Amino acid sequence: MISGGYYTDRLAAERLRRCYALAPPRVRQYLEAEIAHVSSRIRPGALVLDVGCGYGRAIPAWAERTGRSGLVIGIDTSAESLGLARRALKACPNVCLIRMEAQSLGFIDEAFEVTACIQNGVSAFHVDERHLLEECLRVTRPGGTVLISSYAEKFWPPRLEWFRLQAREGLIGDIDEKSTGRGVIACKDGFRATTVSAARFRELTGGLTADVTIDEVDGSSLFCEIVKRHPPGRSLLHPNRRRRID
Repeated sequence: MISGGYYTDRLAAERLRRCYALAPPRVRQYLEAEIAHVSSRIRPGALVLDVGCGYGRAIPAWAERTGRSGLVIGIDTSAESLGLARRALKACPNVCLIRMEAQSLGFIDEAFEVTACIQNGVSAFHVDERHLLEECLRVTRPGGTVLISSYAEKFWPPRLEWFRLQAREGLIGDIDEKSTGRGVIACKDGFRATTVSAARFRELTGGLTADVTIDEVDGSSLFCEIVKRHPPGRSLLHPNRRRRID
């Protein structure tokens, strides 16, 4: 059973799309930079997972990148958002949308070449962050890449301006100014938006069988890039193409 949440029960489908439609220019630049950063890691023919796809905002760019020989699968907990995405993406043959929870991915191990969770989903989902990273890594192939993003600290002023616009439109609750600050946006209806710092990403990825890089992108995003290592002793050659060299 899919559990509810703010982005399932209140901020979904057309309301969610409205949030992005009213984004100021600097925020739109940030949103486009995130999509482009993930696109740069996608090769033609890849199988890509979009964790928390919403109404499919990022999917067209990634579907174009992977081409007709690849596939982009988007998951979200909101049936309304997925319905909007299906209508918007009906002309894309290499897209599949599934209602699913991020912390319990219903895919086999090592299915995807790229697994992406952008736009601060790691905080916005309000799930166990370490478990979310482990699930994303589980469904990613050895040599494949997991991309998780949060907000950069210096992006605080544009981010706060954007959330205030959303509050004025009635899309989220009124901003609780006394509780808002230091990377946290709190609303009077209980909504709370936090971030993940570089130090926290390093803590969350400690001990994973992966190579981890944390980069700031566009002065707005903090990307944690996790490349899954091949198991020790595992040959990368097809069994029929191995040959002994004496």
